[in-house]
Amino acid sequence: MLPDRLAFIDLETTGANPVLDRITEIGIVEVDGDRVATWSTLVNPERPIPHFIQRLTGIDDAMVARAPTFAQVAEELAEHLHGRLFIAHNARFDYGFVRNEYLRLGRRFRADVLCTVRLSRKLFPGHPKHNLDSLIQRHGLNVGSNRHRALTDADLIWQFWRLARAEHGNDALLDALGHQLKRPTLPPHLDPGLLDDLPDSPGVYLIHGENDTLLYVGKSINLRQRVLSHFAADTREYKEMRLAQEARRVDWRETVGELGALLLESRLVKEGQPIHNRRLRRASDLCAWRLEEVAPGDFRPRLASGQDPDFGRAGDQFGLFATKREANNTLRKIAEAYELCPIILGLEKATKPGRPCFAHQVGKCRGACVGKESIGLHSARLMAALARLKLQAWPYPGPIGLVERDEFRGLEEIHLVDGWRYLGTARDEAGVHEILENASRIAFDMDTYKLLKAHLAKGKVGVRML
Repeated sequence: MLPDRLAFIDLETTGANPVLDRITEIGIVEVDGDRVATWSTLVNPERPIPHFIQRLTGIDDAMVARAPTFAQVAEELAEHLHGRLFIAHNARFDYGFVRNEYLRLGRRFRADVLCTVRLSRKLFPGHPKHNLDSLIQRHGLNVGSNRHRALTDADLIWQFWRLARAEHGNDALLDALGHQLKRPTLPPHLDPGLLDDLPDSPGVYLIHGENDTLLYVGKSINLRQRVLSHFAADTREYKEMRLAQEARRVDWRETVGELGALLLESRLVKEGQPIHNRRLRRASDLCAWRLEEVAPGDFRPRLASGQDPDFGRAGDQFGLFATKREANNTLRKIAEAYELCPIILGLEKATKPGRPCFAHQVGKCRGACVGKESIGLHSARLMAALARLKLQAWPYPGPIGLVERDEFRGLEEIHLVDGWRYLGTARDEAGVHEILENASRIAFDMDTYKLLKAHLAKGKVGVRML
């Protein structure tokens, strides 16, 4: 049966971070079978409310100046929530704030949690948006006069619940509840509080073992879902089973979007060299071929190191190779496929002046080494052979900011990039200037180049010239 003790809750806060920001208002619609009651209170956050939050919610510093602090309402709130299903829109946000407020008081708060964003996605999959404004418009919910106030929004969630129940019936809601309320089993050596703490947001997670050894770094657009999948009881992969056995602690860093998670994952893997990561390892000998004109029309391949400051900026580089050996092997295969001269390419030393290379002697070189083919034609064929390996030159005159936004959480991140090198991520202008001023020499990275190139081609992030 559907639970009959429900708490539809909404909070107003000073920001989006449950660790750093504080609650300014709480609104609850309590449902006990057929009985419905409401409770709400302003909360003094004991810090200034940012101006944009004041404009959004209508709650300013003067309104909360004489309101009780969270410590003063904590006991009463606990009574209202005790034994009830905690229902909120984007529930990890509201639950995270309540839980962190209690942690500041040295208390633990736990409840079964239902997210009506996820409920809407499951019951109304044909619609692209499921934020509260979209639900209001789509389902004709009664807003009243205080949109973005806690009790008004809590009532909107209650309205949506009744509408979903009327349209889909109890069985559909029970099925949706079953999916959300099923709590995975964690290995006994992990803190059970992890089940409550993990956010549904994008980001990077770090799994540590004994003696705080870094075991694995991963990324996901849903941290909670991805981390818990490592510890699913039905996993059959040896790697996952071993990781679950060795894990002792899990940390994470939230990001605004997917690009931020990808960039951060790549950086942390290279810095920490986790035991179970095989991809994204740093290639210390990264290099590429660059064509150098040694005489008019005579172009020869020269290896350029990824450590060079201008690596990746120019348009005359070909291939990305983890080692010099890999670069030479690739050039040797190209020489064989296109009948190029290994002496001209620097792959073989001439035994005597005017003596042909071994490849020409066996009919696999057209004779540029002994003048049977002009050096200009050889150079042209070399350029054609390398064309498919050409690196994309850095298309901007200097550093840029790649902007990712989460309208739902009201967050923005600016990823600073220069010459395909990731410099860091900022959330405001001060952070941008700090990163640019303190940017040290960063080597060219193959994985960063590939993911930045792909994201720029997709055009999914805004580009800002710096």
